[in-house]
Amino acid sequence: MSDITRGDVARGAGLAGLARAGALIEALAQPLFIWLFGLATYGLYVVLWGAINLVSNIVDLSMTSALQRVVPTIDEEERAHGAVKFALLVSVLPATLIAALVALNAEAVAGLVSAAPEDQGALPQAIRLFVWALPLWTFIEVATSAARARRAFGPEIRLRIFWEQIARIAFAVLFFAVGFDSIGLMTAHLCSLALTAALCVPLLARYYDLRLLLRASMGGTMARTLLASGLALLPANLSRRLLIDAPPVVLNLLLPGARGAVAAGLFEIARKISTVPLVVRQAFQYVMAPLASAQARADRGALGPLYRFASRVSTALVVPLAGLLVFAGADILSVYRPEAAAALPLLHVLVTARAIEAIVGPATPIVEMTGHRLLPVVNSFAGVALWATLVAWLVPPMGAMGMALAVGAATLLIAYAATMELRLSDGLSPFDRKLALALAIAVAGVGLMALAEHLTQGPARFAAVLTLWALTSWCALRFGLQRSDREAFGTVARKLRLV
Repeated sequence: MSDITRGDVARGAGLAGLARAGALIEALAQPLFIWLFGLATYGLYVVLWGAINLVSNIVDLSMTSALQRVVPTIDEEERAHGAVKFALLVSVLPATLIAALVALNAEAVAGLVSAAPEDQGALPQAIRLFVWALPLWTFIEVATSAARARRAFGPEIRLRIFWEQIARIAFAVLFFAVGFDSIGLMTAHLCSLALTAALCVPLLARYYDLRLLLRASMGGTMARTLLASGLALLPANLSRRLLIDAPPVVLNLLLPGARGAVAAGLFEIARKISTVPLVVRQAFQYVMAPLASAQARADRGALGPLYRFASRVSTALVVPLAGLLVFAGADILSVYRPEAAAALPLLHVLVTARAIEAIVGPATPIVEMTGHRLLPVVNSFAGVALWATLVAWLVPPMGAMGMALAVGAATLLIAYAATMELRLSDGLSPFDRKLALALAIAVAGVGLMALAEHLTQGPARFAAVLTLWALTSWCALRFGLQRSDREAFGTVARKLRLV
């Protein structure tokens, strides 16, 4: 455990980034879903999916994070298997019970949801069907987290990209072709989750003995350890999911009828595109969570170089990418239906927040995974309180734009609070001379993108901004990273002439 290096972090982040690239495919699939089923129907779909995600993140008691915190510290295989068994049982069984209750009361639940007139009639049937995504998704999240707890970051790639995202697109096109209306998109999502859940069984078998998993004793001590870790991390995890999944749901509840569905759809368009730079940061979060837990156990002082390395790379990649999305945003939205152009101001707000957040790197998972059980709770409550306050103040007069401002502010508060806490508790800081240089290069490149966006139009504008993004990213990586940082990327660094 004490030999975790920057190369381990870089390889893990690369694999986790590929796994999270499912979000990129989802962003690319978004225009297709809107063209096929309409903006209001898409907005209704993201409201229901957001609600399922929120409930899933409550009922799993943060077992996804607890496994990554606990399993790397267990030396006995039977105890590790018992931990996974307990996590699956304590999360999937409640999710299944809740799905059954909602399905039996679909008419009452439908009365709480705003929808366009053409979707209103089929809404109870859609809820009755789509709610079964809850146990499927909960199982997928816990199973893939169990694999990551073994420091296996690559196996999710086929599941998250091909079987989940590509299959969803194929199912959506199929159901549209045979004449399904709004319920077709939800059925496609459910089918892709069912397929992915089935494939998670052999994924578990690759890293755990399924027979041992069935007979392993969960043990009172292990159960208490997992519950303590999960419940301590639950507010932090839930706050992150609130800022991702709750906004469309809240917009739908606050704005009546088709207006609520359309506002949810516009916000989700901007949010999905803004997740493109988030993929880089999430890749390091996914990797740093179990690695930080293992490294803190062996040598807590060695966390500093890994943290600064992740922050430098995050800054060098995310800030230029945010500039690309902001200044080519109009061209990106042109592939959607015309009404999606209204999402451009929301995109600017959310992407800018992601760029500022990226500068401090994976501070939040390091705080969560190194024994600071109270601090994530404090950060979560502060972020959610700020978000709720701004929502109440800004959403009624500003609609989706108010929600974007509220989400951006809360996101930054949580990230920078964790950064300050690491500085005070462990003397860790992401800021050094190289990070400042990477940031300066990235900001200069973004300034050139702004100038190109002002001076050019149409395809020439997109080509100019894209070229400047590529040059800025290379320069930030080449001159904003230490040589040892660049060497950690191995063959990729040599092919890109970074070393």
